Amino acid sequence: MDSLKVVSPFDQSFIEELKYESSQVVEEKLASAYAFYQLREQWLAANDRRKLLIKFKELVKKHKEELIFIAAREGGKPIVDTRVEVERGITGIEAAITHIPLMLGREIPMNLNESSAHRMAYTYREPIGVVFAISAFNHPVNLIIHQVIPAIATGCPVLVKPSTSTPISCLHLVKFLHEAGVPQAMVQTVLCKNEVAEQVVSDSRIAFLSFIGSSKVGWYLRSKLAPGARCALEHGGAAPVIVEQDADLDSCLPSLLKGGFYHAGQVCVSVQRVFVHSKIIKSVSRKLADKADKLHVGEPLDEKTDVGPLISPKEVKRVDDWVQQAVTKGAKLLCGGKALSETCYAPTVLLDPPQDVNVSQYEIFGPVVCLYSYKDRQQAIELANSLPLSFQAAVMTSDINNALDCVKQLNATAVMVNDHTAFRVDWMPFGGRLQSGLGMGGIPESMDDLTFEKMMVIKSPVL
Repeated sequence: MDSLKVVSPFDQSFIEELKYESSQVVEEKLASAYAFYQLREQWLAANDRRKLLIKFKELVKKHKEELIFIAAREGGKPIVDTRVEVERGITGIEAAITHIPLMLGREIPMNLNESSAHRMAYTYREPIGVVFAISAFNHPVNLIIHQVIPAIATGCPVLVKPSTSTPISCLHLVKFLHEAGVPQAMVQTVLCKNEVAEQVVSDSRIAFLSFIGSSKVGWYLRSKLAPGARCALEHGGAAPVIVEQDADLDSCLPSLLKGGFYHAGQVCVSVQRVFVHSKIIKSVSRKLADKADKLHVGEPLDEKTDVGPLISPKEVKRVDDWVQQAVTKGAKLLCGGKALSETCYAPTVLLDPPQDVNVSQYEIFGPVVCLYSYKDRQQAIELANSLPLSFQAAVMTSDINNALDCVKQLNATAVMVNDHTAFRVDWMPFGGRLQSGLGMGGIPESMDDLTFEKMMVIKSPVL
């Protein structure tokens, strides 16, 4: 097939048909991006980049409602949550604008001994080169901003391949960048098949790969990078939460509910494995299941919808297979556990699934939360750390010492205290360890990754 039909994940209704770009067209785009980078006279000064991003931010704000509608329709995230996503995108642009003047370099001390006498030195940053950004479907606006805007902010030309499930949001954002004055060769959308994308990844003109998606694909593509190319990989997790017996359930339960069922669990740091002290497990399981059972599942554009569809019918089938496996092997089904339609799955809470079933071993990426009873917190921590995944984790407790102990021991890049694992703001470091990823995202961290530090040393007898 030479074309891609974009459909609504809720009812599979047709949205738009787009043409896949041939390898020749993609090569032309890569060549223009590389030529732009090679000609230093075309590089944009820091103040020019700031001005362009300020214009872009204003265009996004102007077209905010349009972006919200497009993203909710093609991605399936409830519109109430999509509004938050687009607002976060605007905040991300602001974070990049703010960070540009903080990257202007530093002084290196000299004249500290005889060999450094009569010298002064300072560093400045240069763009690393052409960036290839491969994005995911679950945040079709904010992920594009996180992968593309740091490149523009640092002066790197960028080719962006959106998810084939949600390409329209990306096309609009790139259009707004061009309207803001960003040169055509500096930011280009690449809508191509996977084999063409792999050719781009392995091209020696690519200096940096930004990848968000499955670990299998991400680690494979990393192996295809040319020598010297850098990368940032953002994969999934199976986020653990430890709920101590002194946790404030009035705030804890709504947090677990939101973190577990936000975007139907299709979030890389979604609440998945919740270890609950045995003294409160009955209360927590009953109350969480009751709340989950009352969530409104349906049309993403409906203001009353709490949980939308999964991205495709095959994902509904996969999630159901995993849930049924867990129940067959001994998990207690507290609520949900069934498909509501071809595209929607009921919010599901499982109690004590065995440790060797899929829902305990792998990222579910669906609206399923697993509860496990524990008596010894150390045992819960060991189970939380037992998987080769390490992203964000959480602990719910009123005891600061217990909280600090969990923060210290949990394998995670971030541990939330009395909050869910899916918390994020756009200026904080964000990324996975082990099989969950490589490098740290977040607007400032990404901008630092996309630059080389160059030093100039001046020798003069008058110094």
